[in-house]
Amino acid sequence: MDDERAGSAGWEERVAALWETVDAYGPEDFRARIAELAAERGDADAPALFELGAAHDSTGLPAEAVTYYRRALELGLTGLRRRRAVIQLASSLRNLGRPDRSVELLTTERDLPDARLDADERALAPAVDAFLALALADTGRDREAASLALGALAPLLPRYNRSLAHYARALLTAPDGS
Repeated sequence: MDDERAGSAGWEERVAALWETVDAYGPEDFRARIAELAAERGDADAPALFELGAAHDSTGLPAEAVTYYRRALELGLTGLRRRRAVIQLASSLRNLGRPDRSVELLTTERDLPDARLDADERALAPAVDAFLALALADTGRDREAASLALGALAPLLPRYNRSLAHYARALLTAPDGS
């Protein structure tokens, strides 16, 4: 392993270790610690910007997080972090009163072909659906939200998977009673 890759692996381990202890820090202290790690990579490093966004998001500053997520994505963030950034950006936008934009982002993310995603990214498909359901509900599309949430839940049940999946799809075509 060359020095650059070894340094990157060490950085990743330190970031992961800090996230494991997030609850041991106050919000400002945690953001400062992530900022120190991010500074090692420079202000044009997509993974570092993502981590800064996540730190701001996790400590109650979604507007600041949005700026970091957008910049990380603009710089070409890839892989699992890219998918996480889209989910977290969409969630932050929803929390900031932009559920319409959240729906757009998550719908596009949901429509990505599985062949384009690795196993870790595909494992986040239920998270995409869950946050899309929240955004749909915030835009008044309650039946679509319920359908999506129940459809995501169906495979996780020990029984009734097929029935629940069928009922979830039926929500989109059955009259809503209004």
